[in-house]
Formats: sequence, structure tokens, C-alpha cells
Amino acid sequence: ACFRLLCSLLIPALFLSGILCVCLFMLLWGIRLWIQQRKKQLTSAGKDGKQPLVVAFFHPYCNAGGGGERVLWCAIRTLQKKYKNIMCIVYTGDRDVTGEDIMEGAFRRFNIKLSHPVKFVFLEKRYLVEACLYPYFTLLGQSLGSVFLAWEALLKCVPDIYIDSMGYAFTLPLFKYLGGCRVGCYVHYPTISTDMLSVVRNQDTRFNNAAFITKNPLFSKFKLVYYYLFAFMYGLVGSCSDVIMVNSSWTLNHILSLWRAGARTSVVYPPCDVQTFLDIPLEEEKSTTEYSIVSVSQFRPEKDHPLQIRAFAKLLKKKRLGQQPSLKLILIGGCRNQQDEERVNSLKCLCEELGVSKDVTFRINIPFEELKKHLAEATIGLHTMWNEHFGIGVVECMAAGTVILAHNSGGPKLDIVVPYEGHITGFLAENEDSYAETMAYILSLSPEKRLEIRENARQSVHRFSDQHFEETFLLSAEPLFK
Repeated sequence: ACFRLLCSLLIPALFLSGILCVCLFMLLWGIRLWIQQRKKQLTSAGKDGKQPLVVAFFHPYCNAGGGGERVLWCAIRTLQKKYKNIMCIVYTGDRDVTGEDIMEGAFRRFNIKLSHPVKFVFLEKRYLVEACLYPYFTLLGQSLGSVFLAWEALLKCVPDIYIDSMGYAFTLPLFKYLGGCRVGCYVHYPTISTDMLSVVRNQDTRFNNAAFITKNPLFSKFKLVYYYLFAFMYGLVGSCSDVIMVNSSWTLNHILSLWRAGARTSVVYPPCDVQTFLDIPLEEEKSTTEYSIVSVSQFRPEKDHPLQIRAFAKLLKKKRLGQQPSLKLILIGGCRNQQDEERVNSLKCLCEELGVSKDVTFRINIPFEELKKHLAEATIGLHTMWNEHFGIGVVECMAAGTVILAHNSGGPKLDIVVPYEGHITGFLAENEDSYAETMAYILSLSPEKRLEIRENARQSVHRFSDQHFEETFLLSAEPLFK
């Protein structure tokens, strides 16, 4: 009797599930056909009568001025050089500026000028990917928000080739299966990584793992389950990409373990404007009365500027005891929004609290020439982000001739601050004490020894040049254009 009852319930349920699946498939297929029809209506022929190949980059913050934006503009410049009959489009949420302003900013910040115009598709719903909108379940909220933002982008312009250049992997299935596009992505940083899972598993307090969660075993277990489910979904959406480019060995390891698409995945080091910095003459230091320590990174929480300030305060305490030449710390970076500006204000408060306000200078959204000047005069280049995916700022510091001190993790450890032909190229540290001690050690070296390290570092960064990026990017992206 029980078996008959089970069958009488199970068979209708399976039948109903099958009908629902067919209906869903038909609905999605209908949407795809409607989008394709819309694409034909919106596409116009070029001057030669041929339809240009539309290549779209999804980059909601294209005016931010960070390393990711340099990759975007170099990628577009590379494609424009190689393929003549293409139209490049950028989906952006920067509605407070014009396309001309964005291109002028790219030239001013990165010294990049494009040979052909770019069409900007301005999106109104960028607020859906803002972290502040999701105080809890931030990863899931931003990822679902990116799908809605991508839907707006798809309705405004249906491309032939879609490239996510900012890490919104959940947009890939939408453009591939509903938009009928060939899809690729350039991954700067995995949305979730095995390191993030270990942080939650070990109940470590970090900027993305609040203390109230680490202190409660139940909350930690719940967050761990949430992270595992999210990692599974992230792997599914990422693996549908036709071409996957990652920016470093560290990112490669994580993407391979999560997306399991090794045959379509390759490392494409981001383009660093090393040539511009190599123009700075590499000479023995002239000044022995003042040394400057320079940090180059956006004012984001993961960059860990407080660690720089605290380590510098410890260094000053040591140096004042020995009455050494004066030191100054210069924090150079971009502010994307009000949150970043508030972060800078809190960093200034920290400087006052530690009594180092007079020794720390903040330089925000400065022109490229001023950045170059600061790096040319600096003795030490400072970087403190844990598990930095790559570290363009680290490469720029090395190319400019500073002695780099970076975090002993991620891209700097695996790809950048590594021995060159058996010679030292820089230093790595992990906490306040080791940073302060290593800075003191670098300053205690003779100018001749520092010059030797700077020369080694310079010679090692040629593999991160624009030219090398162009070659590897074209090779990796080629399947999208076949």
C-alpha cells in the first residue's frame, strides 16, 4: 500500500517536473531568439558595407584608474591593432562622465591612446554590484546584482564577442546562452578562493571575515557551507567561458581548482608600463638627509594601508632612537567613490593617533607624471596586500628603481619578487614587525648594495611589458575570433 501511494505521488511529480523543465527551456529559447532579432535591428553596417565584429568588454568601473583598467585599455588597443573590422564596446556604469572624459583619463593616467574610437554603453543599475548594498551575503548579492546589470547591458547592445574584464563571472552564461555570444574573461582575482575558505574554516579574523563570526562556531560553520555552495556555483558559471585568461600563477591555481577548465585557461601577465619607468635614470642616491617610502595602490580595504602606517610608525620609533636621516611615507592611490574617501580620512586619523601625521603624505588620483616623479625619488616601494592576485604597483616600483618590499604571498611571492638569474630583486614581509625590520635593513644597506638590487629588479620586469602582454593576449583570445 505504501509503495502504491509513493508511486502515485512520485510519477505525477516527475511528470510535472518534466513539463516545467520543458517550459523553462522553451522560455529561454524564446528569449534567445528575441535577443538575436533585436541584435539584427540594432546592428548597422560599417563604411565598407560589411557588418563589423562587435567586441564588448564588461567593465562597470572603467574610469577607476587602477591596474584592471590598464588591462582593459591595453586589451582594446591590442585588438584594434590586430583586427581591422571590429567595433569595441565598453559597458560601464560611470554615468557622471562622458566617453571623451574616460578616454582622456586613460591617456592621463596610463599614457594609452587608442587608434580608433570606442563606443560606451552607459548602464544605470551599477548600484546593484556595490558591496555596500549587501552588508551580509556580499559575494552572492554582488554576483546576482551583476546578472541584472548584465541583462541591462545585453538589452542595450548584443555583441558578437563578450569579454568580462572585471571578474563578474556570473554574467558569462547570460551572454553565452541567451546572447549567443562567444565569451571570454580576464580574471584578476577569483570571486572566491580556496584561501578564503581556509580563512573561514580556521576562524581567522580578516577584512572579509568579521570578528563576530569567527568567535561563534555556529556562524562559522554556516558561513563555511555558504562559501562551499557559492564556490560550486562560481565553478559552474566560470567553466562556461570559451577563453579564460588569468593574471598570475596564484590566480591560475585557484581558477583551475574551481573552474576545472585547464585546456581553455592561460596566464596572461597584465601590461605594466615598464618602459616609461625604465626611462628614469638609475643612479646612486644623492640625498642622505631624507629617504622616502612610496606605496602605490587604490584605497581599498584589502590593500591594507593601516599595516603600512603602523609598520612605518614602528620604523620611525627605531630610527629616532638612532637619530638617522629623516623618513617620509607617501601613499599614492585612486579613490573610486565616497567609501574610498572615507577610508582615506580614517587612515589620516590613524596617522594622528600614532603621531606620524607630519611624516605621512596622501596623494590621491594624481597624474601619471607626478606618480613617476615620486617613484624616481623614492628609496623603498611598499606593498602590503595579503594574497595580491598580481601587483602592477609592485612591478612599477621595481621598474622605477625603488627597492621593493611586498607581502610574502600571492603574485608578488610567486611571480614578481623572485630571484633573477640567481640575484635578489627585492624583499617580502608579513606583519608590522617584519615590515618595520625589513625597511630598517634596506635603509641600513650601502647605496652601492641598494643600487645592485635595483638593477636586478629592473632587468627582471621586462616580462611584464606591454609588448609581452599584447603577444600573450592575442594568442589566448584567438579562439574567440575564429
